[in-house]
Amino acid sequence: MALEITDSNFQETVLNSTQPVLVDFWAEWCGPCRMVGPVVEEIARDMEGKAVVGKLDVDSNPNIATRYGIRSIPTLLVFKNGEVVEKQVGVVPKQNLVALLNAHMG
Repeated sequence: MALEITDSNFQETVLNSTQPVLVDFWAEWCGPCRMVGPVVEEIARDMEGKAVVGKLDVDSNPNIATRYGIRSIPTLLVFKNGEVVEKQVGVVPKQNLVALLNAHMG
């Protein structure tokens, strides 16, 4: 299951992770976000132990969303060693997101 990422656990969960991290920036009212949500959950199951996958609600956690300039949702960011290494805005197929993560494994 995708982790719930918040302003308070972002540093520990995302920036300090030794594995690549996929963060789905979303909101409850966002239709396209609801389309991406199940895909993110699948990726979380598939990549368990290899990558960290989480969701950050932009309405509940505006500090992180602002810090990374999130203007459109869904936006998915891949972090490695505390840095953004990939960015995907909008709805895309699961294999595209998996490819973004796989590019930063190992």
